[in-house]
Amino acid sequence: MFEVLSADEAVSLIHDGDCICVNSFVGIENPVELHEAIYRRYHKTGSPANLTVISSAGFGVFDKDRAAEGYIREGAVKCLICGHFGAMPSTKKLVLEDRFEAYNLPLGCISHAIRAQASGIPGLISKVGLDIFVDPRREGPGINGISKSKEIVKVVELDGEEFLYYKLPKINVALIKGTAADFKGNISFDDMFMSGDALSICQAVRANHGKVIVQVDRLVDTPSRPRNTIIPGCLVDAIVVVEPEERPVAFRALTGSFEIPYSEWKGWHEMIDTLSSIRPGSNPAYDIIGRRASKELKEGDIVNIGIGIPETVCKYARKSGMLSRITMTVESGGIGGFPASGIVFGAMIGAASVYDMANQFDLYDNGGLDICFMGAFEVDRAGNVNAHRVKDNFSGIGGFANITVKTPIVVFCLTFNANGLEVKHQQNTVTIEQNGTIPKFVPEIQSISFSAKRAVANRQKVLYVTERCVFELTERGLKLIEVYPGIDKKKDILDLLPFPVES
Repeated sequence: MFEVLSADEAVSLIHDGDCICVNSFVGIENPVELHEAIYRRYHKTGSPANLTVISSAGFGVFDKDRAAEGYIREGAVKCLICGHFGAMPSTKKLVLEDRFEAYNLPLGCISHAIRAQASGIPGLISKVGLDIFVDPRREGPGINGISKSKEIVKVVELDGEEFLYYKLPKINVALIKGTAADFKGNISFDDMFMSGDALSICQAVRANHGKVIVQVDRLVDTPSRPRNTIIPGCLVDAIVVVEPEERPVAFRALTGSFEIPYSEWKGWHEMIDTLSSIRPGSNPAYDIIGRRASKELKEGDIVNIGIGIPETVCKYARKSGMLSRITMTVESGGIGGFPASGIVFGAMIGAASVYDMANQFDLYDNGGLDICFMGAFEVDRAGNVNAHRVKDNFSGIGGFANITVKTPIVVFCLTFNANGLEVKHQQNTVTIEQNGTIPKFVPEIQSISFSAKRAVANRQKVLYVTERCVFELTERGLKLIEVYPGIDKKKDILDLLPFPVES
């Protein structure tokens, strides 16, 4: 039977050595007050200590000074397993200092491994991750020098085929953010951007005889409709009520609190641009890439668009009218509408459907998308891509590996070089006024996020769209297939590549 408790009372249910699973998505739907209560308790008593923390998409608030990561900074955590670390700036710093074990797994594989644990299966078998960094025959999932567990990811063979076996520690504490709890403890997510892995996490914790702690905005007397209840009250141990901060009306469109008729979408363009981290006109190179990449879209496509430069594809799809003829998706579970970005990455404006994250990755892992647009830090001669780690910085693989593993058409959107690149685009002519000092096409990438060998074997069409040209993946590596008007093929492309390409 659940109890309504304060945040400080609720976290007293957590013990030293527990394995906590946080249901959040990068910077959204994070039960921040529960994190802060753990921080207060640990800061005062030194407990709970030796924690393992798991989160499919990572958690945080993009602020190194907020207490959402306070107990991690203080030393309460011995092991962290996340798909993405983008909203956890202080934690990333500690990881690189070897302060605790930290592992980066594909977001969808964590999500599916949680669901497997909920059903009594110890781990997940998947082809996602083969021949990229997480494969233990390459680097393995450990991020720093002390992360050397051989149990988290193994290579296995089944019916003559290779798979990766992902096994998570047993989860016995759930930290969840929901909208409302009724008098039976049933939890609805009506005003949330997404539900994520909430149900699977709670089922896994119940199977492991642990504690489910849910932070909600309010208690209600009238139960929500059965299909709107994400977590049944029988799975809940503690409910913490925290009145939410007032949100601007624009954010209500992201939660589905009201619907935007498609006929009125034009009036929401300003909001869409505000909620995205890259706006048309903000960078001529990005606009060139987004405009060219958007031409790969076809009517009826089911699409995923990554954060960063690929976001400009959304803008030009909208401008050309194609947006109304395709279906957009986002890893957190949204289908239809328009993906938001920035601090609300993972939310969707005017979504047609929002379902559990594991179901979304069922779609992605099995080739349910028609096309995806992804960013890239580095590309090598073979066409392998690094999109998750460079030098002493990392964001994590997120859903990238799941999205690109079987999608028939993969379009990478990246500048030819970076750090000082200046481009002009006038009257359909591109002029490189200054090249950047950091090349994106390199002899050897630092870490593999996307395996060209696998893509060729899967007969995927792979394009690399830049501000000056387009490459395509072939069995022999990169092939230059398009040079934009105004670009000198030799001076602006071939002479700057550190390897020869077919053209």
